[in-house]
Amino acid sequence: MVSTDPSPAPPIGMASPITDEIATFALADLAGDPGWRRPVIVERELLILTTRGHGDAELDFHPLPCRPGTLLRVHPGQVLRCAGPQFDATVVAWEPDALRDVDVDLATAVTWRQLAGEDEDAVITEVSQLAVDCQRHPDGPTTRALLRHQLAVLLLRLALAHVDRSPARPEEETFHRFRREVEHGYPHTRRVEDYAAGLGCSVRTLTRACLAVTGRSAKQVIDERVALQAGRLLAATDQPIAQIGRHLGFSEPTNFGRFFTREVGVSPGAFRAARDQPAGRVVAPG
Repeated sequence: MVSTDPSPAPPIGMASPITDEIATFALADLAGDPGWRRPVIVERELLILTTRGHGDAELDFHPLPCRPGTLLRVHPGQVLRCAGPQFDATVVAWEPDALRDVDVDLATAVTWRQLAGEDEDAVITEVSQLAVDCQRHPDGPTTRALLRHQLAVLLLRLALAHVDRSPARPEEETFHRFRREVEHGYPHTRRVEDYAAGLGCSVRTLTRACLAVTGRSAKQVIDERVALQAGRLLAATDQPIAQIGRHLGFSEPTNFGRFFTREVGVSPGAFRAARDQPAGRVVAPG
């Protein structure tokens, strides 16, 4: 749904109505509270363009410096925190169906990018126009088609700068297939054998691919993904720790506690207790 409010569009960085499919709004509208005391779990695909000020955004517990022209790419399920914040930004949010006919790999988009020169001018122009059109035009097939095309142009422009023209090595292809399977399967199994069977290859092949691309074994890749999800839920929700463990496939809370402590270096309880501390004080899982 697109807003039918005929009032003039706000300047870039100011809030505009959130539509069902594509929206633009201010960074502050993402926070559960004005001070971002805790991370929030992102529910939609996002692009965040910093427009004023300087500061750090924490994405999955990793600090990313932001200043005018900084662009962040955030996926559903990730946790975001912009303590303060000390900078302003415009957010572009969308549902996956908005890009169902666009040939762009959203999973591999660059997380952080500092725009400059003509790239910065073009992206700012396109984000600004999206904000204007989200605000001004009434809902309908023509408006939805316009917003989809504008978003597609923006994402394709960003993807074009990072096109890798060299053919992927077999190990890279295997690793990326494995990562996609882990993304869907980590709550159910942490066994490398299960993923190897699903991909039709051997455990040795998966481990070799992971070592070649990341320097970590296949089992380490799986365990890091589980620990990351545990950290997200501990930091951004009030779910009981035992419930989080069960959600991630641990039948006993003690087993979950040992696993998390081994992977992250602190217990689940200590990790949760640290979530209200100033940004940068929480240990990054995974």
